[in-house]
Amino acid sequence: EVPLQASGGGLVQAGGSLRLSCAASGLTFGDYTIGWFRQAPGKEREGVLCFSSGDGSTWDADSMKGRFTIASDNAKNTVYLQMNNLEPDDTALYFCAAVLGVGRWYFCRDNPYGMDYWGKGTLVTVSS
Repeated sequence: EVPLQASGGGLVQAGGSLRLSCAASGLTFGDYTIGWFRQAPGKEREGVLCFSSGDGSTWDADSMKGRFTIASDNAKNTVYLQMNNLEPDDTALYFCAAVLGVGRWYFCRDNPYGMDYWGKGTLVTVSS
């Protein structure tokens, strides 16, 4: 069973907002770096935001700074991706993933396929 479940995708107009949820089960939440990634048609998978509940630290891609934020509910083992001021270029399949360790930003930034666990994606479509 995949220990990560992403949800919350949908269709939104440009300038709108969405909140994605990633529920982790069977993992000791604080031992992992949890990341949000996205993949648009014909493009490589890229890191969006990553979070380590063990120390509360985050990493985010420069292109999303100021528009996307990450939050967590440790009691629910859930990480949220709040996306504001969405643009058509944000249209993609969004995934959450986990890698063992705190602050494993290398995987978020440079090597997403090195993450240990992947959930199924949730589709975000932004219309112009």
